Parts: sequence; C-alpha cells; structure tokens
Amino acid sequence: MAVLKFTSDNFDSEVLQSDKPVLVDLWATWCAPCRMQGPIVEKLADELTDVKIGKLDVDENSDIAEKYNVMSIPTLLVFKNGEVVQKAVGVHTREQLIDMINSAK
Repeated sequence: MAVLKFTSDNFDSEVLQSDKPVLVDLWATWCAPCRMQGPIVEKLADELTDVKIGKLDVDENSDIAEKYNVMSIPTLLVFKNGEVVQKAVGVHTREQLIDMINSAK
C-alpha cells in the first residue's frame, strides 16, 4: 500500500479510529533529516499490509504537531487504538521502525 497523507481533516478517521496500528511520520519539506527518513517510511508502506503508514506535514497541520508535543522533526509516532504507544525522534532505520510497529501489535 502506498504511503498515506495524513492531515488535520482526516487524522481522526485514518489514525485515531483505525483498527490497525498506524505509523505517522511527522515531517516538513525544509527538513533535511526528514527527507532522509521519507524513503524508508515509503518503502515500509509498500512492504507492510497489516499496518497503516503515512506522513503528516507539520507546517500544514501544526495543530496535530502541537497536540502530540512534537518539538523536533522527524518525529515518528505509532498509534494503537487511538493512543500513542511508541514515539521516536530523528532518523531511524527500517529495522527500528519495524520494531516500533511490532511492539504495537
């Protein structure tokens, strides 16, 4: 499945009400580390079918970033049943992201 685009408009329905774990990559276009993390997240989205994976631009959706106290990007959040169960800041490897996702299953 392709990487999803999360926004303030669809965050509740796509993330908080999801019946699957959800990995959210909070990023911005001007952020160099975010651009390094992006391809890893996108590849995982193509590989994994039992989890939703998407990106949320913090400049366009600052209310969500503020709600989850995102101070640095990239920030990766894993949600399960509408709650954050994992949080990581900075660039992470594919294996680290898989470990985060698996801990939410």
